[in-house]
Amino acid sequence: MITMLTNNTSAVETTPQQASPASEVEQTSAMETRGIHAWFGKNHVLRNVSLQFPSNSVTGLIGPSGCGKSTFLRLLNRMHEFIPTAAMAGEVFLDGQDIYRPGAAAAELRLRVGMVFQKPNPFPSMTIQQNVLAGPTLSKTKVANKKDLVEDCLTRAGLWKEVKDRLDAYGSSLSGGQQQRLCIARALAVRPDVLLMDEPCSALDPGSTLRIEETIHELSESMTIVIVTHNMQQAARVSDYCAFFLSEDGPGHLVEADLTKVIFSNPSDQRTADYVQGRFG
Repeated sequence: MITMLTNNTSAVETTPQQASPASEVEQTSAMETRGIHAWFGKNHVLRNVSLQFPSNSVTGLIGPSGCGKSTFLRLLNRMHEFIPTAAMAGEVFLDGQDIYRPGAAAAELRLRVGMVFQKPNPFPSMTIQQNVLAGPTLSKTKVANKKDLVEDCLTRAGLWKEVKDRLDAYGSSLSGGQQQRLCIARALAVRPDVLLMDEPCSALDPGSTLRIEETIHELSESMTIVIVTHNMQQAARVSDYCAFFLSEDGPGHLVEADLTKVIFSNPSDQRTADYVQGRFG
């Protein structure tokens, strides 16, 4: 179980380091973090991150390897706590409620905040249809019409036309790009409000990457998406907002966050400009 550290712990700074994206003032936030810190054992890996994620938008988390982006992403649906040495401090709000509050059920949270991982991971012993229905089945969620749900999720994930005649084939029989879209469809089956994506295209060819990006764009019309990516061109293509993380001989921290077009054309910090222009990282 994850260790929760209170804000009177000496290692924790109580003043937020970075507010929400400056251009986002009029947006309603689906999620918000305040003063987030993370540790693995004694290793302080993430320092004082405060950030908002507007509803029905895509936020790209960018920065060099090892700066805490994926750790931060996992904190948003309490995946961080699966690591025995993990600890965190701060608050993560979903629709105004702290997901780490006493008594909050992590399993219920993950129905609302889904996740797609870097490597496609369909359940190998399940068919395509069974993979899509895995979430409702495992959570014992009643589904009025399973066939309609499967078609809807596969359609939204951009996969229905390719697999509609072989729903009883194993998910592992699909190509890498198709498997990743199947994982997206599986995540959609429990009707999440937020979808987290940890470098979902890093192992895919350009054609599969394009189809995933098209799916992300379509899904953002009805949900909030947070994506970690090392591909600056991808961040520019798919995200509405970007948050730049950096680690400089210490814990990873948030340098700045703003509209993607601002981050790429007129960032407020020179380190951000250097990174997005390829001068380091």
